[in-house]
Amino acid sequence: MSADCIFCKIVSGAIPAKKIYEDDDVIAFNDIKPMAKIHFMIVPKLHVESLKDCDVTHQALLGKMLLLVPKLAQEQGLAGFKTLINTGREGGQEVFHLHIHVFGGGLPSANT
Repeated sequence: MSADCIFCKIVSGAIPAKKIYEDDDVIAFNDIKPMAKIHFMIVPKLHVESLKDCDVTHQALLGKMLLLVPKLAQEQGLAGFKTLINTGREGGQEVFHLHIHVFGGGLPSANT
């Protein structure tokens, strides 16, 4: 846990999120600025800054996260989807806690 990390605060419950999945290792919740009708993130509970900070000790966690993508996408009604992992400031990462974006279903509606 990192005291100043927004995702660590969501994991701890200090900041609310619209959760769609949670277990001992990961949490998944809807993005607050959706880029598509359905846009959620899968976030490890372990604070890892980015994909470039992962090593062989994170292999099982990364595999678990990737295998959750199609399962959760299907549960959210997506027949197809896109995934995105921004890595580093130059890679577009804004929150420095590893996460996978999953999105699909067309553009978000004006009500989101």
